[in-house]
Amino acid sequence: MNPNSNSSNFFSKVYSVTNLIPAGRVTSYGAIARFIGSPQAARMVGWALNSTKKLPYWVPAHRVVNRNGLLTGKKHFIGNNTMQELLLSEGIEVEDGKIINFQKVFWDPMLELDDVIL
Repeated sequence: MNPNSNSSNFFSKVYSVTNLIPAGRVTSYGAIARFIGSPQAARMVGWALNSTKKLPYWVPAHRVVNRNGLLTGKKHFIGNNTMQELLLSEGIEVEDGKIINFQKVFWDPMLELDDVIL
């Protein structure tokens, strides 16, 4: 799927997967992109999550980080520490803008959602 061909459908798929991330777990932009069939669209996943503040419902965008566990999306939240505070409230340890024990809390939709169809 080319994410530019139907961005609202792409964004909807990103939101659907993001809503399935359990509290206390995180995933990456790339993991979501791979799961929805657009492995080269990690940046587009970020754009979709940045637009969640315009939605009439809540999407836990704070649970999506870069492939190294860095809180690269934190500047898109109200307040510089909002993303970190939300993660900390769910028991995820963060230090210097990076998740501690990233592999331990990483949630891979390819492994966790093997029977989900978006």
